[in-house]
Amino acid sequence: MTVLVVAAALIDARGRCLMQQRPAYKQHGGLWEFPGGKVEADEAPTEALVRELAEELDIMVEAGALAPLSFASDGMVTMLLYRCTRWGGTPRPLAADALRWDVPERLATLPMPPVDVPLVAALRA
Repeated sequence: MTVLVVAAALIDARGRCLMQQRPAYKQHGGLWEFPGGKVEADEAPTEALVRELAEELDIMVEAGALAPLSFASDGMVTMLLYRCTRWGGTPRPLAADALRWDVPERLATLPMPPVDVPLVAALRA
């Protein structure tokens, strides 16, 4: 069974995207990923992403600020990526080892979980 996951390409005013580093003790530990998480059975994808961004980054995002950008699947996980340029608060790594802002052209140089990799190309397009 495929797990549905949502993620955000948070883009700041300088055109940089926020990436988070997975905790070392988790699967794909140390790799960089778009922030987000699993969609629960009773949630719409945008509702899940609003919840996940609050839990992981301590920021407030309105569902209307999330624009569908792309998706990727590796057979086990299907990830829906949303673009977001408006949020409240300053992102903090509550569920990650680190955060970094970088321009889309440089994101491809980061080590990432396989399902995140094709989403970088969509972000650059």
